[in-house]
Amino acid sequence: MRKSKIERKTKETDIKLELNIDGKGDSSIKTGIAFFDHMLTLMSKHGLFDLKIKAKGDLDVDFHHLVEDVGICIGKAINESLGNKAGIKRYGFALTPMDESLAMVALDISGRGCLVFNAASKKKEKDSFGLELTEEFFAAISRSANMTLHINILYGKNLHHITEAVFKAAGRALSDAFLIDKRVKGIPSTKGKL
Repeated sequence: MRKSKIERKTKETDIKLELNIDGKGDSSIKTGIAFFDHMLTLMSKHGLFDLKIKAKGDLDVDFHHLVEDVGICIGKAINESLGNKAGIKRYGFALTPMDESLAMVALDISGRGCLVFNAASKKKEKDSFGLELTEEFFAAISRSANMTLHINILYGKNLHHITEAVFKAAGRALSDAFLIDKRVKGIPSTKGKL
């Protein structure tokens, strides 16, 4: 089983995380941000990886610190769980609807952290989990996991639906990239390293 445990404690956050990328989509998530918990649960369920998170942070200041630090921990856990990445498919793709919204996620576990995030609007509403935080979360994952991640919100009106489509698509694309392909011998790169 490809698993990892990550702990991160700063003056702003305290996070304990467990990831099993060969799981079934089970999760236990407590961040203190109910909507974020819901999105992470969806990502785990649709990505078929098990995820446990206990996180505390300075939510009285802003959601940003905790959301970004959880992203850092997930990225580190992905990187650690994949080991040397021998035999993985490496690439993942998902086009996922949520009612009137449609999101596309394409990724490459390339060894290079890069996020491209395309949305019509990233405006954050007061006291809400907007697309600005969604972008920060996935930027932290892409940097910490050393993966190239493209997120395109093709259309949508309801912010909840748009965000949900993104998290579900990300889970599905990650699951695809994590798969072991028996035809792949060694590291899936002409460089011999990812």
